[in-house]
Amino acid sequence: MPLLGCIADDFTGATDLANTLVKGGMTAVQVIGVPTGPLPEADVVIVALKSRTAPVAEAVAESLAACEALLAAGSRQIFFKYCSTFDSTDEGNIGPVADALVRRLDCGFALANPAFPTNGRTVYQGHLFVGDKLLNESGMENHPLTPMRDANLVRVLGRQTTGTVKLVPYSVVEQGATVIRHTMTGLKESGWRYAIVDAVTDAQLVAIGEAAADHALITGGSGIAMGLPANFRAKGLLPDRGEAAAALPPMQGHAAVVAGSCSRATLGQIGYARDHAHTLELDVLATPDAAALARQALGWVEGKLGDHPVVIAASAPPEKVAALQAKLGRDAAGALVEHAVASIAEGLVARGVRRLVVAGGETSGAVVSRLGVTALRIGPEIDPGVPWTYAEPAKGGTPLHLALKSGNFGTRDFFLKAFGV
Repeated sequence: MPLLGCIADDFTGATDLANTLVKGGMTAVQVIGVPTGPLPEADVVIVALKSRTAPVAEAVAESLAACEALLAAGSRQIFFKYCSTFDSTDEGNIGPVADALVRRLDCGFALANPAFPTNGRTVYQGHLFVGDKLLNESGMENHPLTPMRDANLVRVLGRQTTGTVKLVPYSVVEQGATVIRHTMTGLKESGWRYAIVDAVTDAQLVAIGEAAADHALITGGSGIAMGLPANFRAKGLLPDRGEAAAALPPMQGHAAVVAGSCSRATLGQIGYARDHAHTLELDVLATPDAAALARQALGWVEGKLGDHPVVIAASAPPEKVAALQAKLGRDAAGALVEHAVASIAEGLVARGVRRLVVAGGETSGAVVSRLGVTALRIGPEIDPGVPWTYAEPAKGGTPLHLALKSGNFGTRDFFLKAFGV
């Protein structure tokens, strides 16, 4: 029976959240898509959806179905996970999904906090910063699917929800868990539906998590989950598992990286890989055909696979992304990249790759779906927000270690670091 049931709006976000909880001593399993059968045994079950960019009605329906499965399994608290850059559109999907979960759980109120200080995401006076830049000046304003042009989360969430949104400011948060709890209780009793909660340090996130120990619903990024394992221990529900929570089977097989993200971080990681590993950068604008791109990549990789990773990227800087979207349309351009990278990943696994890093949330969703992965057991952290995972093979299937990296995460040398080279 899971203690915590989580709903993530993309696949890398799910592993990011799981990574935080595993570091806190909880065992975690990530389920791909809405569960249709019994859930795996773990302290935490995270249902990974591809709902961030789905139509609003579809995102809401899938999230509610995931919630029902988690509640039926006995989850004591529900966590709705979205990105630390809060990326969405004014139509959704963060607000509509949160509204639906608030109604289903009949809780009337939920906090919202995407802060992740370790990766430079902080919230101050309701504004989301990426490093020292406001969200809308960080490069996220150029995101091909969910461009963010407003850093004020009270305004952003307010445009998406039918409820009201209030700020719990830094001056309250710095006073600790008891004051935060009383403030949120007062907001709920006054009829506010959401509170954007400031946080600029890990200690503040732990205090916010402690303050929300009895909330039916928590929404936010993975940072807010740092305080949750201690809540369950305080209630006598969670043993101290230590490093055993992150144990995975030994790794084996060839190593590879596939990338579809166009974030600044991933582009920097590709640039670093050029000087340290066999690296192929596909020109999607010149060859806007997924099958042709996959043939090109799989032809190129022959004779290069081994312990040292190969890197295959369909990523591009903003001007090329804009040109491709102008040529094909936004949705078609995104689908082309996802389909191409998924086909490449499938071909790599067929050629003996058993350790695979995937860069990009939408890309990870496409790859995991193509490989037929239904569940991932969460293992040790590579970089903040990115753990190794183990895909439990179906009968007759292939065991596989996967690292699903959010486009914005990871140090510049991440693609080599992941494999210890």
